[in-house]
Amino acid sequence: MNIGQAAEASGVTAKMIRYYESIGLISAASRTDAGYRQYTDRNVQTLRFIKRSRELGFSLERIRTLLGLWEDRGRKSADVKKLARQYIAELDRDIEKLQTIRNELQNLANSCHGDLRPDCPILDELATAQHGCH
Repeated sequence: MNIGQAAEASGVTAKMIRYYESIGLISAASRTDAGYRQYTDRNVQTLRFIKRSRELGFSLERIRTLLGLWEDRGRKSADVKKLARQYIAELDRDIEKLQTIRNELQNLANSCHGDLRPDCPILDELATAQHGCH
């Protein structure tokens, strides 16, 4: 199938397919004599794997590792689980950070009268803050 058909079958745009090839995430597709890319069902399956991994938020480097594990029939499922657990821990830290930011912003919004006066505790805090969220 050509790149358009592969894009439709996988849900990955042709632009992203070319990008994944350019960074070596997927191997370059075979070409016809006229130079058109040709994709197999296995290529489409790999693209779906990448798409789903991206939907879950995995970085390209982690996807590269996951693809290697997926293609390695001698892999240990424990290696895949370890990678997933590392990512879960990172997500937990990100969630905690976002919750802290949300709570701080909620407190600022609660301190604002939201009326016609020009004074604004939200802007004042942003202008005078000495600390940041880490």
